[in-house]
Amino acid sequence: MLLLRAVLLILVLPSHGEGTTEGPGVLPPLSKGACAGWMAGVPGHPGYNGAPGRDGRDGTPGEKGEKGDPGLVGPKGDAGETGVPGVEGPRGFPGIPGRKGEAGESAYVYRSAFSVGLETRVTIPNVPIRFTKIFYNQQNHYDGTTGKFHCNIPGLYYFSYHITVYLKDVKVSLYKKDKAVLFTYDQYQDKNLDQASGSVLLHLEKGDEVWLQVYGDGEQNGLYADNVNDSTFTGFLLYHDTY
Repeated sequence: MLLLRAVLLILVLPSHGEGTTEGPGVLPPLSKGACAGWMAGVPGHPGYNGAPGRDGRDGTPGEKGEKGDPGLVGPKGDAGETGVPGVEGPRGFPGIPGRKGEAGESAYVYRSAFSVGLETRVTIPNVPIRFTKIFYNQQNHYDGTTGKFHCNIPGLYYFSYHITVYLKDVKVSLYKKDKAVLFTYDQYQDKNLDQASGSVLLHLEKGDEVWLQVYGDGEQNGLYADNVNDSTFTGFLLYHDTY
């Protein structure tokens, strides 16, 4: 402000030699309107802040700081999906053999079997056929004096018979407890030896009896046997009952 006033004062003063009658050393008179013995005015009020300038450019990234302390452990996340199975690894070495186990109880083997044949062609209808030619009867469950098999071990049994037919027709049946359960009929062809057979599975209780016999009248008892032709009856236990 003071500088502005000094500039204005210089501009209003006359230059040397321009209408001047005073001698050297005499100050020229002040121009009209100038204040004699002037003083600086009171400083004015500060101006208002200007509008903020535009944002400057981002500075250069600073140096990486030191690693901070570990944070708190977060909650357990959900289980992810099962991954693809990996490649099977190499086979490992055999392990050390274990100790020998204790001996177990020996299992009891249930046995019941017989196989018999006819020694004569003389048979009586409607009574058990007595097969007296013994092939196997180690347990003695077949009685050759009666022609009946006696069940001593309850369970499932298999029975079969194979008979030679000669001179007459044959009608035979397999009985269980006085009831016929299987029938076989063969019509004899003149001057020929015929064959007939049958087989069946039966469940027997202890004390049951099984046998073969000719049924009908005496005209159907053509069972035959000699030194080259056999008529046989066989049976054996498949499975014993468990309790």
